[in-house]
Amino acid sequence: MRTSTRTFCLWGLLLAAGLMALPTAAQPTGPTATYCNPLNLDYGYTPIPNFATSGRHRATADPVITLYKGDYYLFSTNQWGYWHSPDLYHWTFVKRSFLKPYHTVYDDLCAPAVAVVGDTLLVLGSAAQKNFQLWMSTDPKHDTWKEAVDPFPVVAWDPDLFLDTDGKLYLYWGSSNLYPLYGQQISRKTFQPIGERQEMFGLNDKRFGWQRFGEYLDNTFLDPFMEGASMIKHNSKYYLQYGAPGTEFSGYADGVQVSDKPLGPFRPQSDPFAYKPGGFARGAGHGNTFQDKYGNWWHVSTMVISVKNNFERRLGLWPAGFDKDGVLYSNTTFGDYPHYLPTGTADHLQSRFTGWMLLNYNKPVQASSTLGNYAPNLAVDESIRTYWSAATANKGEWFQTDLGQVSTVRAVQLNYADQDAEFLGKQTNTYHQYKLWYSENGKKWKLLVDKSKNQTDVPHDYLQLAQPIQARYLKLENVHMPTGKFALSGLRVFGTANVPKPAAVQDFVVLRTEKDKRSAWLKWRPVDNAYAYNIFFGTEPGKLYNSIMVHGQNDYYFKGMDNQKPYYFTIEPVNEAGVGPRTQVVEAK
Repeated sequence: MRTSTRTFCLWGLLLAAGLMALPTAAQPTGPTATYCNPLNLDYGYTPIPNFATSGRHRATADPVITLYKGDYYLFSTNQWGYWHSPDLYHWTFVKRSFLKPYHTVYDDLCAPAVAVVGDTLLVLGSAAQKNFQLWMSTDPKHDTWKEAVDPFPVVAWDPDLFLDTDGKLYLYWGSSNLYPLYGQQISRKTFQPIGERQEMFGLNDKRFGWQRFGEYLDNTFLDPFMEGASMIKHNSKYYLQYGAPGTEFSGYADGVQVSDKPLGPFRPQSDPFAYKPGGFARGAGHGNTFQDKYGNWWHVSTMVISVKNNFERRLGLWPAGFDKDGVLYSNTTFGDYPHYLPTGTADHLQSRFTGWMLLNYNKPVQASSTLGNYAPNLAVDESIRTYWSAATANKGEWFQTDLGQVSTVRAVQLNYADQDAEFLGKQTNTYHQYKLWYSENGKKWKLLVDKSKNQTDVPHDYLQLAQPIQARYLKLENVHMPTGKFALSGLRVFGTANVPKPAAVQDFVVLRTEKDKRSAWLKWRPVDNAYAYNIFFGTEPGKLYNSIMVHGQNDYYFKGMDNQKPYYFTIEPVNEAGVGPRTQVVEAK
């Protein structure tokens, strides 16, 4: 609801009365340090005017992370630079254009390929003509680059560079709803192609339901797209990953096919290995799989917004790995909740989820003002696609969320929305400033986080508290916005509430259609105190690696199956106290 001027003035008087203040929350280090998707990066704005006709907005996608000389390097589409990090949490941006004056394109390093060859980092962007360079550096942290070859001889969109353990270098590429992925060996010395390009494989949406185009997997409007090739090797097997069926949709995912040889033939894993069609921020497609300093596997990929433009997107990071049978998986369960950062060797089949639950889903809210139909409740509806906007960007605009009861708060995520933004392209020296307050009774307020002097751009600021607090109300007060109105797609509060955990789901049934084995209707009896459900599925009862989070309903139409295999399902309820028991596994033949 919109609060009155009287309420706003009263709150101002309370603040002026000299309230108790706590130090700004700091990001803990060591085994307790956490992160939360979408990654809190200083994302650039789309540089393409035709993509901004419905509103200027932040956008990037197609990420690749590699470990080089003890640091992680992150490249993604159209950022006019790249990031480096010592720990996968604190990222430093290096401004850099990889275009030459004669390049007449907006895309600066679109869907890049990155490889470490010897002591050198190689970077290659997508090319529509044979006039783009392969870049090399031994000191990327200080923006020291030169051309490894100019021009690169292969015209490749969505490229990937893979250095095999025998020293041979390969290029993979492709982005089409007609043509397959391609692969070719490249000379490690001259970077010239060796032999002819070879077809790797294409999509088969008639068999694999998740590959169908559209938000509802119905192939309406276009045939599905295949893109984002990315190769890794594990135990002498080659895993060629790819994104499908379209970057605009919740079901945007990364699939994989496996071979004994770098150029095939390949055999498919039935389901995508990186899949997140539900929750606050959806999608887990077109990314890459890499190892951290401790040898653990991770997957970084594209998350979907697609409101102001189809290519409005963010980045997410997921624990990944291989099971004992060589199946590649990525754990996206609670994928936009707080997760622990790596500190050593870990089994990623065991969740890195902290167990901190969302405390304010669809709970009461108040706001200082509202712009049009951008209502306050849209900041707590668990959809990054919807948002509340204040009428202005003025200092003092505020948003308040009510947890319903005094709860233990451990972290807060602030997700800003782009309302009336003015920027095109990557910006530097921009920043958000705010204060975050908390209260047990809505009358006596304490300062939790003071970022009124902050000088950094934090569009998805994640605040892990040094110590948990007891609070029922949290209030975000605007001090400064980098551009546009003060707007939030999600003020998300994490911790635990003093309520019973939900009981197990009853009457869970899977109705797989006889007409189309790719599809099924899942139904269950609602659990009274659950706000969401996690549905787990897979083609073997002991390998339910994929999950779908469903809010506020007790059925789900799942259209992503391999029509040649049986499927297995289980479901668990979720509330502010934790997770209830999973049901027995149900087989759907």
